[in-house]
Amino acid sequence: MSDQTHPAPDLPVEPLGAPIGFAEFVALVAALMALGALGTDAMLPALPAIGEALGVASANDRQFVVSAFLGGFGVAHLVHGPLADRYGRRRVLLFALAGYVVANAAAAVAGSFTLLLVARVAGGACVAATRVATIALVRDCYHGRAMARVMSIAFMVFMIVPVLAPSMGQAVLLFGDWRTIFWVIAGAGAVMFAWLGLRMPETLRPEAALPIHPRRIVAGWRTALTDRQSIGYTLAATMLLGALYGYLNTIQQIMFDVFRHPQLLAAVFAGTAATMAAANLLNARIVMRLGTRRIAQSALVALIATGALHWTLAGLGMDSLIAFSVLQAITMASFALASSNFSAMAMENMGAIAGTASSVQGFISITAGVLIGAVIGQAFDGSVVPMVAGFLIAGVIALALVAVIERGRLFRA
Repeated sequence: MSDQTHPAPDLPVEPLGAPIGFAEFVALVAALMALGALGTDAMLPALPAIGEALGVASANDRQFVVSAFLGGFGVAHLVHGPLADRYGRRRVLLFALAGYVVANAAAAVAGSFTLLLVARVAGGACVAATRVATIALVRDCYHGRAMARVMSIAFMVFMIVPVLAPSMGQAVLLFGDWRTIFWVIAGAGAVMFAWLGLRMPETLRPEAALPIHPRRIVAGWRTALTDRQSIGYTLAATMLLGALYGYLNTIQQIMFDVFRHPQLLAAVFAGTAATMAAANLLNARIVMRLGTRRIAQSALVALIATGALHWTLAGLGMDSLIAFSVLQAITMASFALASSNFSAMAMENMGAIAGTASSVQGFISITAGVLIGAVIGQAFDGSVVPMVAGFLIAGVIALALVAVIERGRLFRA
């Protein structure tokens, strides 16, 4: 079939509107996206136990339990996008959720660190659909500031999982072992499979389905990679995501080895996640009035300023657990305001190829972000300096990218 028989990538596609009630739609989107966070954050309290059980000598090597999951998550974006544009968002999500359940069951019974990492890569690859197809699903229904509003509300609900996941992991360790955590995650995947299957209809219109053909896929990638706004805000989001992954890789060691308060890991993590949720609630309330650019760029400046202050205090040896918690909470709130709007702006011109565009944007931001986060994590030297420096440097580079995208005209409505 000729490519000319399908919508051109640059043709606008009018949103359909949510096919179910708005509250349930947002809750479902948030819960789907939260599965990836659950697979990442619930592991943090269990990393020492996993290392001990599977003979991992180096504390830094335990970070690969997180990095392997995120690596599979990033690379698989390139697969889920074209599938979602061809077969629909719903079908791809259902198959991926079933695979996620199986992968976590495999991780629960893994007998070696290598097998565990393989299962983690597979789990990350499956759950990547909950980002790619879900963003495409939202783009099917909303666009522009309305999409940013929906994503902000979804992120606010979604952030409940990072708040609770480490506590859940610690609670599970009280009556079970680290393997039980994987069984709990598998159960969550099964619940989402049932909810999606029973309640969510397909949002991809039949006439908008695109063939899985190399020429078409490459054309979609080219559109996403050559559109100034798409690639520019994707790269800016990549920098911030890399800093976030550096934080996820090292927060357990920071709490255990730097501040020597392992029992406070869940509380500190919850505090920073709560500020992200509050920031997304704020964004949902003001984005329709102020616009995505003004909010995101102002938040980026705040992130840089906070990072510079934190880096100075850490470098002078004046950091404390209280200062760390407060400054990191401000940093994460700024991150949330910037990144949620970056995602909406990157997708603004991609309506006709929402799945493919979401996949290539996610592949770039997450895969490169994982690599940046791994560099930050492996640089851990018994202090918070590498992690804090990661946020500061990432913020400066992101601001430079934004200035190029906007041709120097920042803070516009």
